[in-house]
Amino acid sequence: MPADSPPRKSAAAKLATGSIPGHLVSQTLPMMVGGAALMSVGIIDAYFVGQLGADALAAISFIFPVTVALSSLGVGVIAGISSVVSRALGQGDEDLARRRGNMGIVLAAIFGIVVGLGLYTGRHALFRLMQADEAILPLIDAYMAPFALFFPLLLVSMGVNGCLRGQGLAKRSSSVLLALAVANWILDPLFITGAFGVPGMGIAGAAWATVGGWMVAVLIGFFFLQRSALPFSPTTLPQCDWKRGSGAIARVAGPAAFSNSINPIGLSVLTGFLAASAGEAAVAGFGTGGRLQSFAVVPLLSLSASIGAIVGQNWGAGHLGRVRQALLWAGGFCIAYGLGIGALLVAFRETFAGIFTDDPAVIAQMSDYLLIAAWGYAGYGVLIMANGALNALDFAGNALVQSLARVLLVMVPAAWWLGARWGASGIYAAELAANLFGGAIAAAMLWWVVWRRPSAGAS
Repeated sequence: MPADSPPRKSAAAKLATGSIPGHLVSQTLPMMVGGAALMSVGIIDAYFVGQLGADALAAISFIFPVTVALSSLGVGVIAGISSVVSRALGQGDEDLARRRGNMGIVLAAIFGIVVGLGLYTGRHALFRLMQADEAILPLIDAYMAPFALFFPLLLVSMGVNGCLRGQGLAKRSSSVLLALAVANWILDPLFITGAFGVPGMGIAGAAWATVGGWMVAVLIGFFFLQRSALPFSPTTLPQCDWKRGSGAIARVAGPAAFSNSINPIGLSVLTGFLAASAGEAAVAGFGTGGRLQSFAVVPLLSLSASIGAIVGQNWGAGHLGRVRQALLWAGGFCIAYGLGIGALLVAFRETFAGIFTDDPAVIAQMSDYLLIAAWGYAGYGVLIMANGALNALDFAGNALVQSLARVLLVMVPAAWWLGARWGASGIYAAELAANLFGGAIAAAMLWWVVWRRPSAGAS
């Protein structure tokens, strides 16, 4: 197929024509709003939980990488559904896009039930494995029990979001995330510390506020989906080729979910190293710094979310040149923004740390973490952008390989080796090394898939 064959006609494939930089801006800016709102949930949680004391803050620091890893399964669901929907639209087959989008939502619900029950059953063993102190295990359990039981709601909302993103409906997708966050903002102070006659539930209140946000996201998501070109309809399900459709979704969603969850799994291992060698203050500083980092890289996460629909629709339409153009613009932004926001966090690291706690030991550890790790944001941005693109292009296995290599070949071994010599600073340096390596290998993978192998383009 030529690098730039004429576009296949589909009214819903609006990203296969027009300005690539314009599409990147129009798709990414709404996702930045929604992504910032979503990431702020962790910041708000940490702020109100921090008022409950150092034990509660340490508990939430153990919980954070686990919940991020589980939420990353939802990111995999979005990637799988968005990939099959965007490529089908690019090929001009709206009926196929509708069937696979509907099927994806049902599969997400089933998967959420299985994972939620597994988490509820194994939650005690999991946090003991992470070296959580016996004194804070009851606090951890108070949060994780409701989180696990209602986890299917999150995956359903992510499934709906995948259908919206695959169509290029970034504003609607972002609005779902914004609604989730606003609900959480309102419920956090009510449920955690109590207000207006509502008794505070402590750390458990943070979990129930999260569940409330998921409920709102499901309702708003279906509201928008039913007004799109690909609405959910149970009558569509008997028409689906479940074997081929579920295989197409799982081929992307499975590796994408694992690829997105491997980073927080690696951070969980780093948390365990810190707990064993550096103490509770290091764990609290690392966990709180990680929440701030998650908020700081929202534009990079938003770009990784929006790039999929752009490259997916153009790949499906056979526009290899437009795919390359999108990746070059996106990669340049990742490097420029990553270096800029890293420098800002380093310059004001003690000020940011003081927002979350007045404990001098925790402030010192969070400051040290930002001083070292913030310089890796550019590499991390290239990695997650590449993952989003590879997932959309049906190369999710390649994205998984580079994510596994970053964590298993660099992050964990370096943390073990450097931590034994430099203490907490060595563990922070391991994250920096992993991000720099991840960015380099991701750039090489994109070159191999999109530039070196043009014959592997859309079919």
